[in-house]
Amino acid sequence: MSGPESAAYVRACALSELADGEPLAVELKDEPVAIVRTDGQVFAIRDVCSHAEVPLSEGEVDGCTIECWLHGSRFDLRTGKPTGMPATEPVPVYPVKIEDDDVLVAIEES
Repeated sequence: MSGPESAAYVRACALSELADGEPLAVELKDEPVAIVRTDGQVFAIRDVCSHAEVPLSEGEVDGCTIECWLHGSRFDLRTGKPTGMPATEPVPVYPVKIEDDDVLVAIEES
């Protein structure tokens, strides 16, 4: 089996730790990950802007979009695709599941 089902889910944080619209920076299997709770959903996106290599978790969330604080690049939290310049490369997103109060994120072994 391949895809998200074969990736190992690891605990990222407690759901109760996430404030709506405020990204939480975590490190999972040596990957910087931003966990974002917005619009009743939880997303996990690589915590590095593809344009300037700064933490996306320090940016602002608007619905399902996160904006990099440095140059204003915007990314869709669902797909990782850039929705605003200057970024043109997508950022990896990771599958998320909630079990009780735990936020679990699937990270591939690198």
